[in-house]
Amino acid sequence: MNLHSTSHAGEQNPVQSAKLEKFTEEIGKLRPNGNPLIAHKFGADPYALVFNNRVYLYMTSDKLEYDMDGTPQKNSYSSINRITVISSDDLINWTDHGEIRVAGPQGAAKWASQSWAPAAAHRIIEGEDCFFLYFANNASGIGVLSAPTPVGPWVDPIGKALVTRETPGVEEVTWLFDPAVFVDDDHQAYLYFGGGIPEGKAERPDTARVMRLGDDMISVVGKAKVIPAPYMFEDSGIHKYNHIYYYTYCSNFDKGDRPEGSPPAGEIAYMTSIQPMGPWTYQGTILQNPGHFFGIGGNNHHAIFQLADQWYIAYHAQTLCQAMNIPEGYRSTHLNRIEHDEASGRIKMVHADYQGVDQIKCFDPYQRVTGSTIGWSSGVSTEQYHDAVEISAEVSAADSNVISAKLKSDSWIAISNVDFDREGPAIFKAILANQGTEGTLELRLDRTDGPLIGEMIVTSRTGSLHWMERTTEITGAQGVHNLYIMLKGSTDSSTILLREWKFNRKDEV
Repeated sequence: MNLHSTSHAGEQNPVQSAKLEKFTEEIGKLRPNGNPLIAHKFGADPYALVFNNRVYLYMTSDKLEYDMDGTPQKNSYSSINRITVISSDDLINWTDHGEIRVAGPQGAAKWASQSWAPAAAHRIIEGEDCFFLYFANNASGIGVLSAPTPVGPWVDPIGKALVTRETPGVEEVTWLFDPAVFVDDDHQAYLYFGGGIPEGKAERPDTARVMRLGDDMISVVGKAKVIPAPYMFEDSGIHKYNHIYYYTYCSNFDKGDRPEGSPPAGEIAYMTSIQPMGPWTYQGTILQNPGHFFGIGGNNHHAIFQLADQWYIAYHAQTLCQAMNIPEGYRSTHLNRIEHDEASGRIKMVHADYQGVDQIKCFDPYQRVTGSTIGWSSGVSTEQYHDAVEISAEVSAADSNVISAKLKSDSWIAISNVDFDREGPAIFKAILANQGTEGTLELRLDRTDGPLIGEMIVTSRTGSLHWMERTTEITGAQGVHNLYIMLKGSTDSSTILLREWKFNRKDEV
């Protein structure tokens, strides 16, 4: 597998981050692997929202936990209160949009203590695009946030949980969590959720539920209905194909004898119906446990979506955790194709792997590109600034939620299948900030030692964080290539933040 050992980056405590370097090396996701989708941070329990031909993946923000000596410990999930968002329109190059502050004193939903297993939906309400993010407050209830865009800003529109123990029809649900949301062709929306195993009921837990959402998407209507999913454990999923509704879920790990035709332990199983609330017919499983493919197991969590006439399944596995040689429990999102059998309506078994999926379109370098857009990388992390930061005279006013890539000396970002067209660009512009000594940003084609098409000197840091726009001439970039953006530092302490970049054609100069 082309992942080399890594240190997890993000909004960590600096002391903990420094201690972690004793146990791990630099992070990296190398060609030709597409999985996991990102390697500069973890991301579990993926849920997909497709909007304007782009898929947004919302993920539980797994973060390394440490003992008193700074040694990584097994994930307890108890401190997770944020949701990570990444997106792509080609399925290889992914933009990190940072983290949504969901629960806790600094979160949108201050009543909640955790945010696990998100689900997202889009509706047009009173002529405006509206986005909704459903999340589990541990296993005690489900909350909802709303926003005008897929990436925020997010607010809590009701100031309390959407689904609680007082919600009709959920009294017998062991775990009130793992939501999935579906907006049907008639605009009626449905919420699917639940999990857990009541004592002695491993074969028929009856802890999965579905209920209608109100037209406002922030209320529930009527009584939740039982989904009789065999060996149900967690992880509700829902999609519709050729007028058939597919309810998908993760089977439990009960070690008792299972009747023939039952789902094996820890697999993604599915049921079908011609109505969004059932009745349901069990069909089988579509994805074996991650341990079958990657040699490290754990729970199974997924989302199924359509993009550009193809169907995909996002799921998590502990591959990055395994590569780092740290304790278990830290998950990363992967992507593979799924296929429906046209004649029977059944879903074919999925083969999970490191290769991932094909890129569905070339990358356009003549658009503004967020610095945190990454196909492959080595030694790269991302940083997020929620508050205003200093901006130079060349750069517009500060964004209240700036996401940038952090490159250290000899680290790089690669963008897959960049289409420079026949003439090629004349100029490369970047908005960046220096956090260390002087360095050179190199632009190369196809390899880290490939043809050099441009470079820019980044002067040493002169004080507080200061964004600046820099430009360099480009020569020799025509056609389709992988683009490598590399930092060559004058010392090991060279570090830059890359906020945004763009190529200009000759006629745009």
